[in-house]
Amino acid sequence: MRYVAIGDSFTEGVGDEIGADAVRGWADLVAAGLAAGLDEPVDYANLAIRGRLIEPIVRDQLEAALALDPKPTLITFNGGGNDMMRPGFDLSKIMAFVERGIERCAEEGVRLVVLSGGDPSMRLPRGATMSERGRVYLDAVADLLERHPDLTWVDNWSDQELREAPYWSPDRLHLGPLGHARVAARVLTALGVPTELPLAGEATAAPRGTRAEARYYATYVLPWIGRRLTGRSSGDGRTPKHPNWVRIEPEAVHPG
Repeated sequence: MRYVAIGDSFTEGVGDEIGADAVRGWADLVAAGLAAGLDEPVDYANLAIRGRLIEPIVRDQLEAALALDPKPTLITFNGGGNDMMRPGFDLSKIMAFVERGIERCAEEGVRLVVLSGGDPSMRLPRGATMSERGRVYLDAVADLLERHPDLTWVDNWSDQELREAPYWSPDRLHLGPLGHARVAARVLTALGVPTELPLAGEATAAPRGTRAEARYYATYVLPWIGRRLTGRSSGDGRTPKHPNWVRIEPEAVHPG
């Protein structure tokens, strides 16, 4: 199996840090889980870059994935989350690019898995707006699935358990290690490698209060606003962490 992951910070693995400026994330765990479940090596590439909108994900990352030699047999695709957070949200544009991705993979004979991110809206500023945009996106996906009944779709947005605070990183926007592990388990199960879903159990969220909220806004919200005002992205200047094939052996925990 040759597996490529494309997308934004969700697929890159932000929130599941494993070292200085290094992240793991659900896609890495899926690659390792496939190798273990199939008991054979899996070639893996991850072209996702944080901050990317859906257009460059499909236009650039998907085409780069399909151009790999040898060609992938499996692609996971997530996108649109960053589009949802910006003014001028255009659902029709997002869905047009999702469908373009489906059609390109069908043309190339590559299996595609489309998945949504988890729903972070409960604890975010303007979370109600993002929640509503997520709802209309899921409605549009339901229509899409009627046209493409063979598409593998993993709906993490509707996972009620995944909305709980212990699954999220301190920035409240990206999944933490437990959240990435839960998404990986859901994707692996959809791919025919049944995997037990991690549970938060007795884990508790970080305390909330006036000081904690002030630190949160200073550390995460204000820098995000600053990037929007200056037209910058968290992914500016970054390159994919695995732009070419990495061999994942069955005993691997994550790509080195």
